[in-house]
Amino acid sequence: MTQRTNRRQFNQAVAGLGAAAALAPFGIVRAQAQKLKVGVLLPRSGVQGFIGQSCQKGADLAPGVIKQMLGVDIELMNADTESSVDTARTRAERLVQEGAHVLVGPFDSGAAAAIAQVAEQRGVPFVINIAAAPQITEQGYKFVFRNFQTGPDIARNGLALIGDLFQATNTAPRTAVFMHVNDTFGQAMLKGISAFMPRMTQLPFKIVDTISYDPAAKDLTVEVSKAKASNADFLLLVCRLNDAIILRREMVKQRWNPMGIISPGSPGMYEEQYYKALGKLSEYSISNVPWYNPNAKLTKIVEKAFLKQNPKDKLVFHGLNAGFTFEAILIAADAFKRARSTDPKTLADAIRQTNITEKMMLGAPIKFNAKGQVEGIGSACVQNLNLTPTVVLPAAAATAKPVFPAPYFKRA
Repeated sequence: MTQRTNRRQFNQAVAGLGAAAALAPFGIVRAQAQKLKVGVLLPRSGVQGFIGQSCQKGADLAPGVIKQMLGVDIELMNADTESSVDTARTRAERLVQEGAHVLVGPFDSGAAAAIAQVAEQRGVPFVINIAAAPQITEQGYKFVFRNFQTGPDIARNGLALIGDLFQATNTAPRTAVFMHVNDTFGQAMLKGISAFMPRMTQLPFKIVDTISYDPAAKDLTVEVSKAKASNADFLLLVCRLNDAIILRREMVKQRWNPMGIISPGSPGMYEEQYYKALGKLSEYSISNVPWYNPNAKLTKIVEKAFLKQNPKDKLVFHGLNAGFTFEAILIAADAFKRARSTDPKTLADAIRQTNITEKMMLGAPIKFNAKGQVEGIGSACVQNLNLTPTVVLPAAAATAKPVFPAPYFKRA
């Protein structure tokens, strides 16, 4: 196809969309003459498979919604990282070889670090949907961008929300036992919590013991026994999905009933599979995490598309995963629309100039700093109530009041 033909088709498309632009959700600005090929890397199998599948739901609905929003045609090139850092690296290489214009993913910090190296070496933009290890955007990379909180941001915001939780429930636990996965993300959270706890003098508790464990562990009997022996008032937990299920079952088995389980910021306890596997045992767990704004205009559009595509499912069970994955693809499409090019450097420069104010997730507009990091992403206190992840803080975004201590708590 010649360049002249492309321009003629482009002008015809623009003319055809002119009347419809005012009616589209955000106004269709201009049709693109070329598809944007987005390589989506997610752990759709392996130990993080359920979470990767949850993220994929956000990717799958993105082309249709973004086409209506921006007039951009998107082709998804999906790849399964299999919850493996090495596989993530090789799949990223393959996607670039197969013509991906931009990479998106991969949920896991270890995999994100590996893909970032590939993206930088090959000069292909990489938009991280979810991955918190701070070092990823501290390498001076020119093609790596992250629309997610870093580990220290998650820890700081999560700890602050714990203080708000205790104030809202008029409680003052004095001790906590800290359990965390020992992967890249868990280590980043450990550093963040260790750094911020001494500074946050408003928190009434101290950590009496720290216990790490493998997120792929099949048995946490010893770790839970040690945590129970600490006699801590509550469990401070940084987990993944599968281990969170195993840990909660082991707590019941050992009849350990602390005041509650609170994550200062990690996946697992708000995931749909956590509810399916545990039923009533999933109740009252609390996760302080980046979350979506249920009242945002874009959220309502995404929710409608989600229900159409997944009629037996609910967005609330995939809000963080699907939301940040959708926004990562939106960032790429927005840049493509402005750049009018798939040239990697031109596309990366356009991503660097991103300013998206109509967004889905809580917090400030999507703007990247000099390191490729979005700042000002918000967090919410999400508690499992009536088998549903429910925002209980901050009050302005809450749909229910927090419950703490949990009803199952038994005082010694």
